Amino acid sequence: MPDQTSASIDIAAPPEEVMAVIADFDSYPEWVDSIKSAEVLTSSGGKAETVRMVLDHPLVKDEYVLAYTWKAFEVSWKLVEGSLLKAMDGSYLLEQSGSGTRVTYTLKVDVNMPMIGMFKRKAEKTIIDGALKGLKKRVEG
Repeated sequence: MPDQTSASIDIAAPPEEVMAVIADFDSYPEWVDSIKSAEVLTSSGGKAETVRMVLDHPLVKDEYVLAYTWKAFEVSWKLVEGSLLKAMDGSYLLEQSGSGTRVTYTLKVDVNMPMIGMFKRKAEKTIIDGALKGLKKRVEG
């Protein structure tokens, strides 16, 4: 993915515990500061396939639908529909790190209005940083 932003964080929990929190969309508004609501629209095998979210971020506000693809310790998503957003594509990659997990979050955001690349990267970075810190706090308690 060109023009994307990525960051990692270490979490003191096994990958299975971290992935369980990532897969629990109903709780996203509790730990992802820019997500106001998340509703699973379709699922298969106990995993969400499409999710409607409301994003309320200082640089980007939108209601959109993401399609998810699940692997053992990786989940990726692509934007299906949005008003302002024309891309909200990303992934969480979980890797065992000692007794914990290293989580790498990659994100590409694009919007249906002129926005300088620097501002897109800033939006991506603040979304990623907030989500990783929230995930760590949620998992570690």
